[in-house]
Amino acid sequence: MPVIDPSARVHASADLEDDVSVGGASSIDRRAQVRSGARIGRETTVGRDVFIDAGVVIGDRVRILDRALIYHGVTVEDAVYIGPAAILTNDRYPRAITSAGEITAAGDWTISPVVLRHGCSIGAGAVVVAGSDVGRFATVGAGAVVTRGVPGHALVVGSPAHRIGWVCACGSRLQDSNGNPAPAKIERYATDPILACGACGRGYAYVPDEDSLSERRPARAPQQVGAP
Repeated sequence: MPVIDPSARVHASADLEDDVSVGGASSIDRRAQVRSGARIGRETTVGRDVFIDAGVVIGDRVRILDRALIYHGVTVEDAVYIGPAAILTNDRYPRAITSAGEITAAGDWTISPVVLRHGCSIGAGAVVVAGSDVGRFATVGAGAVVTRGVPGHALVVGSPAHRIGWVCACGSRLQDSNGNPAPAKIERYATDPILACGACGRGYAYVPDEDSLSERRPARAPQQVGAP
């Protein structure tokens, strides 16, 4: 039987298989399917018609919107956003039959895990291909197809997904020292490494070894709505 915290809310039409656990204050909406061995943390929201495959681990305070598909081999850390109809796959070379013409069984699949790191966001209709991790606080744009790892704080769009800039932990696009959207090209940061958020005032520096950003002291006061 599933293990459901008393404070969790599970709609009567949701299908939870054996050995599923659901943490406190989480909610699972209509017609969601959660397969055996899946783990859902605390204060996590699972929308309508979501599919969570066997053994998937979902962290705390995650938002999974309607019709998202999360397949076996995926790990979702805390505070991740997964938009409606997003798909997280698990096999880079899928086949319906083997080379001998037999129907494939569980042992014929090669799982390439996906990890969605703390605080990242996956846009509506985006696809994360097997083996492609998404870094902390990165943002994958709506409809993007991620075919390789996404660095922390990167903003990626398109098919295949490519970096067009950087985002703050609050989700806003980061700016360069001139107040323009920070560009994707890393050569830019050899001479001007500090990026800033105009919304919340956080500051970041580019870290070449990690191809990512590290938070620094606040770069500037956040802009006030309606200020001149």
